[in-house]
Amino acid sequence: MTGGRLPAPLTPADRDLLLRLLDLPTAGPLEAGPDAPPPRIAEAQDAYARHAAAMGLRVVRHAPAEPAELDSGPVPATVREAVADPRFLADQPSLVLRLGPDGLPAARTVMFNVHLDTVAGLQPARFDGERFHGRGAIDAKGPAVALLAGIRAAVALRPALGREVGVLVQAVAGEEGGAMGVFGTRPLVRRGFTGRLNVFCEPTRGRFLPRSTAAMTARIVVDGSDAVDDRPGRGHNATVLLGFLAQQLGRALDPAASEAAVCVAGLHTGTRHNKVYGSGSLLLNFGYASPEAAGELERRLRDALDEGLKEFAAAFAGTALFGRTAADACAITRLEWCKHGLPVLDDRDAWGHALLRDRAGIPPWPAAEPPFTCDAIWMSQVPGACTVVLGPGDLAANNAHADGEFAEAGDLADFAAAVARLLIAFTDEHSTDEHSTDEHSTDEHSTYDRKGPV
Repeated sequence: MTGGRLPAPLTPADRDLLLRLLDLPTAGPLEAGPDAPPPRIAEAQDAYARHAAAMGLRVVRHAPAEPAELDSGPVPATVREAVADPRFLADQPSLVLRLGPDGLPAARTVMFNVHLDTVAGLQPARFDGERFHGRGAIDAKGPAVALLAGIRAAVALRPALGREVGVLVQAVAGEEGGAMGVFGTRPLVRRGFTGRLNVFCEPTRGRFLPRSTAAMTARIVVDGSDAVDDRPGRGHNATVLLGFLAQQLGRALDPAASEAAVCVAGLHTGTRHNKVYGSGSLLLNFGYASPEAAGELERRLRDALDEGLKEFAAAFAGTALFGRTAADACAITRLEWCKHGLPVLDDRDAWGHALLRDRAGIPPWPAAEPPFTCDAIWMSQVPGACTVVLGPGDLAANNAHADGEFAEAGDLADFAAAVARLLIAFTDEHSTDEHSTDEHSTDEHSTYDRKGPV
């Protein structure tokens, strides 16, 4: 790209929308904290919907989840606690846009899901001619805008798109902050806002990923008695016990790191130097790719915790400072699950993968490269649906969740082109429109090639 000019099919209006979205703070309370100002997610969604209206997309739902929608199925403990405040859900609505008549079945529909909430931390929004900078630039406000550009390009080339073939766009809240989509994406999927092909817009370097891991979070809780620093042996020392367990669990679970993501973190008892804290907790987070893997991780954790408590009791028995803690270690320690039972995605739909790879020219994610966690997990039990993750950029390389987050304008344009190719291929396969024939297919003679419009 030269001269700072946006490559087609992005337009100056697309650029302005993205900068507007980047300016709006949309980190939810689980990220920004309960005392932060309300997120401006609804405002961001309104701006997004107005821009989408120009290409025929209309709003079919713009509302938060109902509290009753969180009564069943796995829900992270942090979300269960947060929904006690009615403002929590009210301030985090999700938006659904539709292109095409309401009566179109899922079999003739493509659904795109993109989240407009972000992690915490504001960055100045700017475009330097080559890169967009700001919180959410790559995860996932930049992909959200590029998605609309791709839909616009496809509609211009396929009149049947929006008439015989439909498009749904879910622009959701509740993807970040450990919410795992339970009040954003999951309610929309349960309400039937899905398609034959479903694309979750997350950074994959332009490769379609048919898998998504899930995560579970365990909390090791010590609930004992405090003591003053003048008589430290009279209480239970949760700091020493949890510190010991952190090392033991880390060592015992290390072999599982070749099969799953294992994170030992969040050890907390207190902040004072002149008090023995009898209570505290240690967090462990596990990413897993299958229910079987989750079950195995649970077993390893339980066994490692039992063994760690026995070793602590033996190591500190009879000591002046920690003898009481050693004697009562098993009785004052328990395992809780803050996040548990979430599904995983392992899509094996041969038709959809062939359409993406062979008809739309989108390469697959390498089988040997590990997947990551996103809201696509909620499509895992929807019958007759192909679901993949696809987007521009790379979570690590583009500093998602970190300072200096950015998105290359060229990558966003390439993603828009991929969206257009995907929609054209889907339309050509599902439409009887006289214009959707082989002479307009995505081969070398098309007016829309694999780099964008010519």
